[in-house]
Amino acid sequence: MSLFFRFRRVSSVGALAVGLLWMTLVGTGGTSVSAAAAEERPIYLIQIHDTINPGLQDFIEHAIEKAEEASAECLIVELDTPGGLVTAMRGIVKAMMNAKIPVVVFVSPSGAQAASAGVFITAAADVAAMAPGTNIGAAHPVTATGGNVPETMNEKVVNDLVAFVKSLAEERGRNAQWLEEAVRKSVSATAEEAFAQNVIDLVAQDLADLLNQLDGWQVHRKGYQRTLHTRGKAVQVIEPGWRHKVLRAISNPNIAYILLMIGLAGLYFELSQPGVILPGVIGAISLVLAFYAMQTLPVNYAGFILILLAVIFFILEIKVASYGMLSLAGTVSLILGSLMLFHVPGQPFRVALPVFLPTVLTVSGFFAAVAALAFRAQMRRPQVGLEALVGAEGVVTQALTPEGKVFVQGELWNAESDAPIAQGERVRVVSVRNLKLHVTRINDK
Repeated sequence: MSLFFRFRRVSSVGALAVGLLWMTLVGTGGTSVSAAAAEERPIYLIQIHDTINPGLQDFIEHAIEKAEEASAECLIVELDTPGGLVTAMRGIVKAMMNAKIPVVVFVSPSGAQAASAGVFITAAADVAAMAPGTNIGAAHPVTATGGNVPETMNEKVVNDLVAFVKSLAEERGRNAQWLEEAVRKSVSATAEEAFAQNVIDLVAQDLADLLNQLDGWQVHRKGYQRTLHTRGKAVQVIEPGWRHKVLRAISNPNIAYILLMIGLAGLYFELSQPGVILPGVIGAISLVLAFYAMQTLPVNYAGFILILLAVIFFILEIKVASYGMLSLAGTVSLILGSLMLFHVPGQPFRVALPVFLPTVLTVSGFFAAVAALAFRAQMRRPQVGLEALVGAEGVVTQALTPEGKVFVQGELWNAESDAPIAQGERVRVVSVRNLKLHVTRINDK
């Protein structure tokens, strides 16, 4: 038994040693593989110095997808925004909250701001940072013109946004009370104040300082955890493509509205004056861009139908002698449609008044002027063809007894008259029938 016990003991010690050696090798290898994988993961950066709009939402979603495909270490969003559309902001926050890689929002450079919608985007980040000399806050909802939301809707909108920002604060472990006051009372804070009140996670002088502070940072989410390795890594900037640049430009409701008006005016001119071509081409391109922009904007279709109805009224003005009534109806429809176009319940924005008034007056005047010119052209006596001969004056070259020949508009014509007319007398064409002119002496009543 002694021998057996001693052998078993030695075997146990050997097995333990082998096991420890194996665990050490595996652990070392795993660490090496993990470190190598972290070293290969890129860091992406996008720079947002713009209002929050659907075009910007599309670009940020694209950047997140690209970072996910590359298994990036993180995506850094350099933010400087005065705010923007609530719908676009919600789309951006949704993409950030569901991203498979950490998203860092850095309000930078000095002098930048994360106001209004920018507060929500910053609160939704895995890591929120600000540079000295920046500020955050003033998230109370307003209309696109800067005015207050109508009183009947204000409470509903504010309460909805408060609940939204509080849910972001709870998810990211930030100061929910301060964020609520930013929405209700439009409070603001400097970078240092925001850091002291747990609104953001850190203050960094610049991008290099941010990367140094992020190194070793633990990102925790539900079912997700990662330690960031950022020190000394190169940063790859994701630039917006031409599609994103165009979309960001035309996604502004004011730009979309102007494009719609230009498009309708161009097509209307082409329909009223066929063959001009250029206005029709410009109008068609503008309409395509306007429709593309309106896919990303909340459009009130009653307003859109009123605008189309206005164009129909102006077209009918060409065909029907309404003495300006159809033009007046078209102008009223255009004004009402423009006011309603982007005025959707629950969306506190519309076409800005400084854009609306000049545009609607200019387009209405253009439609009315083109309709008047087209109507006048229809009423004008024909200038070519047989009908153009009616009323023309000529000279008798062969006496009309009652038939003969007359010289009218540089051509010799067979003619007839009700009474004999001598050669050399002046006559006026009364009618044309079967290429024969019926004329009368000019002195005749």
